[in-house]
Amino acid sequence: MSADQASNGEVVVSVRGLTKVFKDFWNRPKARAVDDVDFEVRRGEVFGLLGPNGSGKSTTVKLLLGLLNPTKGHIEVFGHSPRHVQTKSRIGYLPEESYLYRYLNSRETLDFFGNLFHLNQADRDSRSAQLLEMVGLGKTQTRAVGEFSKGMQRRIGLAQALINDPDLVILDEPTAGLDPIGCREVKDLIIALARRGKTVILSSHLLSDVEDVCDRVVIYYGGKIQAAGTLKDLLATPDTLRITTPVLPRETLERVLEIIRRDLSTGEVRVDNPTQNLESYFLDVVAKARAANETSGAQSGARVADYLRGGMEATPATNKVLEKLSLPQAVAPAIETKPAPEAGGPKPDDKKLEALTQANQPAPTPAKSAPAPETKAMDLSKADEKLSSLLGNKK
Repeated sequence: MSADQASNGEVVVSVRGLTKVFKDFWNRPKARAVDDVDFEVRRGEVFGLLGPNGSGKSTTVKLLLGLLNPTKGHIEVFGHSPRHVQTKSRIGYLPEESYLYRYLNSRETLDFFGNLFHLNQADRDSRSAQLLEMVGLGKTQTRAVGEFSKGMQRRIGLAQALINDPDLVILDEPTAGLDPIGCREVKDLIIALARRGKTVILSSHLLSDVEDVCDRVVIYYGGKIQAAGTLKDLLATPDTLRITTPVLPRETLERVLEIIRRDLSTGEVRVDNPTQNLESYFLDVVAKARAANETSGAQSGARVADYLRGGMEATPATNKVLEKLSLPQAVAPAIETKPAPEAGGPKPDDKKLEALTQANQPAPTPAKSAPAPETKAMDLSKADEKLSSLLGNKK
C-alpha cells in the first residue's frame, strides 16, 4: 500500500506531545528519553522509527504498548488508551530480544502464546503449522527453543507475534541475526501484511531494510523527531537526473553526451553500468545451490500463512485444495484400532484371552495377617521360663 493510499485511511496510532522523563530515586529528572513527539500512523501503512542508539525509539515503542506511562502527552491506539485490554489483543509485538521459554519446543511455544489470546485448539494447531512453515522452522518444531541460534529464535519470535492475527504489528529489529534469505522473507511478509490492511511499525538500524518496505519514517535524535516524511520525498535529490537506457552503440552514446554537455554550463556527466545489489546476487546464488544441496539449519520459509493473507491473493479453487493438502496439519493423534476379524476367519478363544488378562493383572498385595496361635503359645512359654528363672535367682 502506498503512502498516498495510507494517508486516506483511518488513524491507528495517534501521538501528540509525547514526553517521557526518567527520574532517579529522589524523583529528580535523570534522562529525557522522548521530548514532545507528534506523529500519526494510518491503517495499511508501514511506518519506520529510525535513529541512533539511545535516541528514544525503544521508549516510544514501550509507550505505545502501555508498558510505560508518559510523563506528558497523549497516545491513542485504535481510539483507546494503550492500556485498554481489548486494544492489546489486536497488537502483535516482536521485542528486540526474544523472551521465550527455553525448554519448550517451537510448536509448544506457539500453542502457549495462542492460548493467551484464548484461541481454540483447532485454530492454535492450524496457525502454528502455517507459521512454522512460513518462518522456515517446519522441520525443527520438536527441538527446544533454548537450542536455537539467535536467527532461529528471531524466526520463532516473529511467529509468536503473529499468532493472534493482529491488526497492528510492532517489530523491533525483526531482521537482527537473520541470514539474507530470512531478511528477504521478513520484508516480503511486511509488505503482504500492509497489502491486507494491517499496520506495521518497524524499528530497525538496517536502513536498507527500512528503505525496501517503509512508506513513511521519522528520524529520532536526542528524543526529538529531526525529520519525518515519505521516503520518496526525503531521499529525492532534485538537483540531479538519472537516465537509464539499453546498451547504445558508441557513436550514438557520443552524440547523446555531446548534446548533454553542450546544454550544461557546470556539472559532471558520468556513464556507467547499473549493478544489482548484494542481496539480490546472494539470493540468486543460494537459490541455485539449494537445488543440489541440503542444509540442517533453518529452511527457506514457505509463502505467507493463509490466515495472514486473508484471501488477498486470488488463486483457483483447485490450487487452494492442493495447497491445504500440502500444508502440515496438526491433528489429534488417532486411536489405533485393530480390524475386526473376517466373518469366515477363526474365532478368538475367550478362555485364553481371559487367562492372559488375569495373568497381566498385578497380584493383590497380601494384608498383614495376625501371627498363628501356636507361635503365640511358644513365645509365651519361653517368656514364663525366663521370668521364673529370674525370680528363682532372686530367692
